[in-house]
Amino acid sequence: MKIGVIGLGDMGRLFARIWSQKGFDVYGCDVPGKEEELQRALPLVKILPDAVAVSRSCDVIMYAVETEKIEEVLRISGPSTKYGAIVTGQTSVKTPEIKAFERHLPADAQIVGSHALFGPSISPDGQIIAMYRHRCEEDAFEAVKQLYLSTGAMVEELESYKHHDQMMADIQVITHVGFESLGTAFMHRKAYPWEDKSQVQGIDNIKLLLTLRIFSYKPHVYSGLAFENPFAIKDVRKFARIENELFGLMITENKNALASRVLKARDKVFGERKAPYMLDDKLMREYTLNPGSNHKPNSHLSLLTMVCTWADLGIDPYKNMVCQTPPFRLRVGLAEYLFTNPDLLEESLKTAVKNKDYLIDDLAYHTAVHEWTNILELGDKKAYEKQFLATSNFLGDRLEEGRDKSTHLLNRLIHEGRA
Repeated sequence: MKIGVIGLGDMGRLFARIWSQKGFDVYGCDVPGKEEELQRALPLVKILPDAVAVSRSCDVIMYAVETEKIEEVLRISGPSTKYGAIVTGQTSVKTPEIKAFERHLPADAQIVGSHALFGPSISPDGQIIAMYRHRCEEDAFEAVKQLYLSTGAMVEELESYKHHDQMMADIQVITHVGFESLGTAFMHRKAYPWEDKSQVQGIDNIKLLLTLRIFSYKPHVYSGLAFENPFAIKDVRKFARIENELFGLMITENKNALASRVLKARDKVFGERKAPYMLDDKLMREYTLNPGSNHKPNSHLSLLTMVCTWADLGIDPYKNMVCQTPPFRLRVGLAEYLFTNPDLLEESLKTAVKNKDYLIDDLAYHTAVHEWTNILELGDKKAYEKQFLATSNFLGDRLEEGRDKSTHLLNRLIHEGRA
């Protein structure tokens, strides 16, 4: 069986490398002019000149290209697909991918849906790959499933590509907007919160690490998710509206209404959930930059907004953990830690309405949320990239460290059986 990987970027290389090292007959290609560099990087993979050559030769073909390019690539290479070949893809949004497959693949090609819910910096071992049947026989589905299981990943089966995209809007897009807004708020304030160690507790530091993690990748990784997913904008609108309402209660010092809203969301999302939790006091103390009790309180507006959004949308984050991504997993852990800790949640609510020292930071976050929402509402991909890169440049040389430390934390939680 010949395996073809069309698109040898970070994710394509990851799978091509693992499969070739395990003895599979792997072929691959990327944009013209990179053949020599790719052959050096992937010595066990047979590098072909283009996608047509790969699709014509291989029995199982995985497209690992950007969402916005899938239509163009399929238009060129799809008609050349080997008779009876099995085709799958790694785009993060399945609606445009499936439509491109249906338009450009021969009727005899079998389509198996798949999506690795982790980035190239994370080992597949123990991570989740979502799969669904689209236009395929059972043996074709099982063949792709076994290929993914051979990487050490776990497979979760979904109903359809529409089910996938709805879950991804809930899991990925509003999670990313939440952290993108944090990073942009830092940029607007021209402040690095972790340099003022008086305010960086464990919960703050992990939020910062996740913010750095997201901005350490390229903007197209996230823009495709946001612009191409037909379910995304509804969730983003809801997130922005709730943030606006919570911020309004904060600046008018309406603690009773704020507490009522937040506690109602807590009861709906977390209910009677008991320990063990993903994050605990011991781990949080390890991640604080300010050991001791003299810390600067935080309103945690981003987490309050996230949980209230889940509540209003009827999202059970624990059910969505079946298709969790690393940032979503830790975001659930952070929200769980805050909302199941009565003293910390009460401190958060008091800070939100009484502590004017923190108001300027919340104002910056409030502004950033609505900047990102407006960009997505307008469908302005150039503005998205410009905003993302401006924030990324501000965060600068901290990005790689943030990604490395967040990866270490995620791997540790998996190893300890917490996530």
